[in-house]
Amino acid sequence: MSAWLDRVRWDENGLVPVIAQDAESGEVLMLAWMNRAALEATVVSGQAVYWSRSRGRLWRKGESSGHTQRVRAILLDCDADAIVLKVEQVGGIACHTGRRSCFYQRLNDGSWETVVPVLKEPESIYGGGSSDE
Repeated sequence: MSAWLDRVRWDENGLVPVIAQDAESGEVLMLAWMNRAALEATVVSGQAVYWSRSRGRLWRKGESSGHTQRVRAILLDCDADAIVLKVEQVGGIACHTGRRSCFYQRLNDGSWETVVPVLKEPESIYGGGSSDE
């Protein structure tokens, strides 16, 4: 079963960057990282599982927020060093800031402008604690 895992070109830390993309709209929701165990767990469960570099452990997307990602497709790029997950974003929020997407700032005349609204305050999602989810 590991032949498909061996095709991935893992970096020097055993990680590969992963873009989560809405399966219906194509909107880019977030960038995260996976190691072999995370990718295998994602395939087995059908739910996105990432490697949290800050926590040093597997991170099941939505484990503290409830905003899970149901995986519809997994794509490997031509160099085998980046992955796209086409997902259904449960609850409509992918970002720990309470926004639909982590990509909510646009460069405009030399400064970053917030262009995506907060859908739910992070304190109400995480109970006052912070999360890098």
